[in-house]
Amino acid sequence: MKPTTMPSLRQRHSVRTLVTTLSLAASAAAALGALQGCVAVAGTAVVGGAMMATDRRTSGTQIDDQSIEMKAASRIHDSIADRGNVSVTSYNRLVLVTGEVPTDADKAAVIKAIQGIENVGTVQDELLVGPSSSASTRTSDTLITSKVKTAMLEAKDLESNAIKVVTERGIVYLMGRVTDREATRATDIARTTSGVLKVVRVFEIVTEADLASIQNK
Repeated sequence: MKPTTMPSLRQRHSVRTLVTTLSLAASAAAALGALQGCVAVAGTAVVGGAMMATDRRTSGTQIDDQSIEMKAASRIHDSIADRGNVSVTSYNRLVLVTGEVPTDADKAAVIKAIQGIENVGTVQDELLVGPSSSASTRTSDTLITSKVKTAMLEAKDLESNAIKVVTERGIVYLMGRVTDREATRATDIARTTSGVLKVVRVFEIVTEADLASIQNK
């Protein structure tokens, strides 16, 4: 999605990720309209329809994750304004923070702001202190994410909807509730995708028995 007001808005995390069938769309649009240029919120799970049916989180947790991402956008903007380029992804209340900020103080402010959000569990800090990535790098990251997702979708032995893919400067971050087998398979797919420099696993590992229990709920 091309930004409409501030060119620094992360192209690869579109506003559609915040739209839900539980009347969150209006508040999400309002929040993002005020905050464009600083923070991107990322999520692939949609509450409702087929995605919800295959999501391994409860519906309540999915809503919590979306709320965490939106609140993060607001609080990060309050903390560092439009300095830096921060992306926030929440899965099962595990929050991945990627992107770039100009100073160590800005990084500390971002992480503190996120840790203070209600329902946040673990925060995976992958923020880089340095200049924001270029438009060409972000375009490349978007393409890499698309290729990894497509490869996972084509894999017959992997439930792709259970895995989130985030790419930052050629580094692919994988999130989701998966078994050891699924984690290994997804990692192998990402590593062999052209353009990927590194794969970082941010998975929540569950047993096969746990997975069966999750899927039967």
